[in-house]
Amino acid sequence: MGLFVKFKNLLNRKKKISEQIAKINQGQIEIEQKKFDDGLKKSSSILNEAINKITTKYHRLDDELIETIEETLLSFDIGTSATDKILNAIIDEIKYQNVTDPELIKQIIIDKLFVYYIQDTDINSDIKLLSNTINIILVTGVNGVGKTTSIAKLAYRYKKAGYRVLLIAADTFRAGAVAQLEVWTNRIGVTIFKPQKDGQDPASVVYGGLDYAKKNKMDIIICDTSGRLQNKVHLMNELKKINEIIKKFDSQQPVESLLVIDATTGQSGIRQAQVFNEVTKVSGIILTKMDSTSKGGIVLSIKDAFNLPVKFIGLGESLSDLEPFDLEMFIQGLTKELIINEQ
Repeated sequence: MGLFVKFKNLLNRKKKISEQIAKINQGQIEIEQKKFDDGLKKSSSILNEAINKITTKYHRLDDELIETIEETLLSFDIGTSATDKILNAIIDEIKYQNVTDPELIKQIIIDKLFVYYIQDTDINSDIKLLSNTINIILVTGVNGVGKTTSIAKLAYRYKKAGYRVLLIAADTFRAGAVAQLEVWTNRIGVTIFKPQKDGQDPASVVYGGLDYAKKNKMDIIICDTSGRLQNKVHLMNELKKINEIIKKFDSQQPVESLLVIDATTGQSGIRQAQVFNEVTKVSGIILTKMDSTSKGGIVLSIKDAFNLPVKFIGLGESLSDLEPFDLEMFIQGLTKELIINEQ
C-alpha cells in the first residue's frame, strides 16, 4: 500500500472518529436538554398560560395591561427589582413600535423577560477545581432546602468522574444530620468523616476531616455545615472558624462555597439565603427542587439579590438529577411550550 493511500485511510479514520464523537456529544446535549425540558415543565406551562391570557385579553397598551403584566411577572417569582426593569423595557418597546397585535405583544414580553436573564449575567457554571491538590467545596444553606441531598448528588457526580471523594459531616447542630449523610455515603460508595462525639465543635470536625483527607490522598472534600438561622452571630462565628481552618490547610481553599436555595420557597428562601451571603463568601448557588415549582423566575431574583451564578440546578429526585446550570437550556426549557404554540 502506497504512502498516499495510507495517509488517505488515516484521514478517513480520523474523520469517522470525529463524526462519532460529534454524534455522542450531540446525543448528550439532547439528553441534558430533555432533563431541563422535563424538569421545567411546570414553570413552562404556567408561563405559557399566563402570557397567552394576557395577549388574548389586551390588544393595546393601557394601565390595565401594564398592571396585568406586572402581576404576572411578580407571580412568577421574579422579584420587585427585576420586575420593574423588565416591565419598563416591555412598555418602552410596545410604545416605540406602537404595537397592537397580540402576538407581537407576546413576543415582546418573552423577549424582554429573557434578555434580562442573559444581560450582565455570569453564566459560567463550572466548578473550579485545582490540579495537584485536594479541592474543598463548602456547602451552606438553611435546614430543609435539600442541602444534604445536594451534597450526595455532588459526591455521586465526582465519584462517577473518577475522583476520590470525602464528605465531612460538620453539621453537628441538627439531630440526625450526620446519620442522614452517612446513609448517602453508603449508597454512593464514598467516604465520610464524622464527629467523634455528640455536639462536637464543627470546626474541629473539619480539622479532623482535612487531616484524614491528606493522609488518605483524597481528591475532593465536600463539607456539610449547619443550617441554623436562629442565631446569626453564632452561625457567623462558626463559618468563620471553619473558613480559617480551611485556609490554614491550604490558602487557595475552599475552591467553591456553594449556597443551597430551595426554588419552591421563592422570595422567602432568598431572604433567608441573604443571611449566609452576609456571613460567608459565597461563590455560587445550588438551586434545588426546580421541578417542583411553577416559579422559574427565581433565577432572576437570585441575580438581583446576590449577583452570583447558579452553578447547579435540581431537576428531579434521582442522584443524577443535579445538572450544571446551563442558561441556554434553562431558557429553552421555560419557553418550550410558548415556542411550540407559535409553530
